[in-house]
Amino acid sequence: MADTEAGSAGGATVGVVAETAAGERRVALVPKMVERLVKRGMRVIVAEGAGAGAFLADSAYTEAGAAIGDPYQADIVVRVAPPTDEEIARLRKGSVVIGFLAPLSDPDRVAKLEQAGVIAFAMESIPRISRAQAMDALSSQANVAGYRAALLAATHLARFFPMLTTAAGTVKPARALVLGAGVAGLQALATCKRLGAQTTGYDVRPEVADQVRSVGAQWLDLGIETGGEGGDARELTGGGRAGREPRRPTGITGFKGGEPPREGPG
Repeated sequence: MADTEAGSAGGATVGVVAETAAGERRVALVPKMVERLVKRGMRVIVAEGAGAGAFLADSAYTEAGAAIGDPYQADIVVRVAPPTDEEIARLRKGSVVIGFLAPLSDPDRVAKLEQAGVIAFAMESIPRISRAQAMDALSSQANVAGYRAALLAATHLARFFPMLTTAAGTVKPARALVLGAGVAGLQALATCKRLGAQTTGYDVRPEVADQVRSVGAQWLDLGIETGGEGGDARELTGGGRAGREPRRPTGITGFKGGEPPREGPG
């Protein structure tokens, strides 16, 4: 099986770019994955300093079998954030780009990739089904987003999350409200709970109430039910929005932290 996979790779070259988006610390491939690709007969080129933001030195990549060089001349270019216009211009015609490309929110960028003669695969467009679970990068990054959202809330809130009993008295725990109970929202609820806050979750989909309760949170019921498609990115109809607005102010009164984490599909 390994020989077959190595042969199917056909000696293709994979390029790992250094992310240029502000605040972006991620890298598309870690050394462990580079080693697996090399074993399958592929050549990997990593941009100098590509893993620095994730505390991965160039030496870790070279030890895994990669070469340090220009990744934009590779057959397959992997990245995290969508490429800039300058980066698109560096791509070789006929090459393949794989990463988060925001095809729905930034269709102009996708059009530029097409004009450049590049074949693009948007990771956020991979369906969330059992067969594609190993490629579900959106869920993994949504987990990170929810976890990070809870930490940021705890950092910026001007009080403690957990209940504290001291010689000067007792400090009640903070009450945290998370809007949206998708992958990111559930992780945010679970993390806030672990930090000691009293947690409540809300979503336009009433069927996720049990999932909210499963992570130790209360369910905020505004008495609105919505149907249709869209998964955890479902949009309320006009009637649903109209019915929600009068109830929302009283529903969220008393909360010290509110987090709407979202890693949407595009």
